[in-house]
Amino acid sequence: MQAKYISYQETGSFSKLVLDYINNEEALKAFYSYRPDMEGLAEAIEKRNFLGDRNILVEVLKKQYQHIQTNKSVTKNIELLALENTFTVTTGHQLNLFTGPLYFIYKIVTAINLAIELKMAHPDKNFVPVYWMATEDHDFDEINHVSVDEKNISWIQTTNGATGRLSTKTVAAAVTAYKGYLGISKNGKHIAKLVEKAYLEHDNLADATRYLVNKLFEKYGLVIVNADEPALKKLFAPIITADIVEHNSSRNIEESSNKLEELGFKAQVNGRDINFFYLKDDLRERLVFENGKYLVNHTDISFTEDELKAEIGSNPERFSPNVVMRPMYQEVILPNIAYIGGGAEVAYWMQLKANFDFYKVDFPVLLLRNSALLIDKRSAENLYHLGFSLEDVFLPTEELKNLWVRKNSTAQLSLADETRAINSIFDQIKLNAYKIDKTLSVSTDTAKQKTNRLIENLEKKLFRAEKRKHETALMQIENVKRRLFPNGTMQERTMNLAPMYVNYGEDFLSSCIENFEPLGGDFTLLLP
Repeated sequence: MQAKYISYQETGSFSKLVLDYINNEEALKAFYSYRPDMEGLAEAIEKRNFLGDRNILVEVLKKQYQHIQTNKSVTKNIELLALENTFTVTTGHQLNLFTGPLYFIYKIVTAINLAIELKMAHPDKNFVPVYWMATEDHDFDEINHVSVDEKNISWIQTTNGATGRLSTKTVAAAVTAYKGYLGISKNGKHIAKLVEKAYLEHDNLADATRYLVNKLFEKYGLVIVNADEPALKKLFAPIITADIVEHNSSRNIEESSNKLEELGFKAQVNGRDINFFYLKDDLRERLVFENGKYLVNHTDISFTEDELKAEIGSNPERFSPNVVMRPMYQEVILPNIAYIGGGAEVAYWMQLKANFDFYKVDFPVLLLRNSALLIDKRSAENLYHLGFSLEDVFLPTEELKNLWVRKNSTAQLSLADETRAINSIFDQIKLNAYKIDKTLSVSTDTAKQKTNRLIENLEKKLFRAEKRKHETALMQIENVKRRLFPNGTMQERTMNLAPMYVNYGEDFLSSCIENFEPLGGDFTLLLP
């Protein structure tokens, strides 16, 4: 595949905060530690003060991988994590069914590529790409479906617990439906086999996801972490206790959120007085403080402060961080220097820096994941035939249609000259009327405005009439937009890996690895 790069601004699809961050706007500098460039990363490496335990991390990972056959790259990277000169580059995501939307894949590719670039820049150090599985998340409705060919495949299941612990016993129907889409081509059969083995031969969603993602990316040394582990939670226990009892994160995050809002940026997440859930099988409920006691929402479970501290000490795995404390948990247990996320993630991490500073936990380099649009051969040919550049595809459909009509019509569709002539006449009428009666100038302006509106409406009617003469070309424009922006949204936010793998096989993933530039600061257009 070939790649072409355009600025994020040209896509019209990214928030002002993200664009300001990329462009190094002064106002945002208080909300992060290092710039997302090689110089900022070098500084982060030099200053990294890792508070976790490398030996425990390695032991946990070896246990998690004991039933998965991995290649030497993954095994080596797990071993390297025991060394003081090894750092991680991390991205995280929910356990979406069959990997969910494409940006799940793009996040991981960005992490892999950044690790490669860092190794080239710092050959005396090691950099391990990590996928952090959001196994403790309990919002099953967000991950239980996948879109293939604009059709939804769903996994029907009822749960209120951590999705990583969810049994895969009821997923068979969804697997069958997914395989039906994949078909009988060599590529389709290959990924169907991976999916079947992942979801039907593993007991829970975390293990199924690890197997599938490992098979897709193991040759690049990707290490997959499930942080729902007692040994890892124990490392985080002091912060869990302090934050639940003292409500520190609530104050710190609220202050940062207010400052961002004063700058015109909307807060992405809202902290609570207590930013932890109580977690058991089939249960993940918020902890709340009422009448001098710590209560588990919607249950009869409660603790005094002493009982709470004892419970954290003996069962730290039962305390699950929410969206604002999960990043800190990650940075405590991983020797991490960079976090790769989407625009919304970069935004909410900026709300968290003050809390990191409070707990004296190093804040990583925030890096916007690579975004891409694969333009299939048919769509590219359509665009060129219509006289558009590839970049033009990001324009709204109606704007593209209007551009095409104006370029290809021989009729006079603009009444600008006529409007100027009529306005000149009205100006003369107004001058004459003013000489007769000063109050008549208002009536003249009103008549002028009404006439201008009539001309504007007439011009629109002329344009619509001309558009009807070019139905075939305009339909082509609609079809291209529909193919490249399913449901009117970015391809990467709705489309699954399936059609890409069926059509291009392993070449699709290797092309992403080859062409994504994690520090390039541009949007990637991929062409077969």
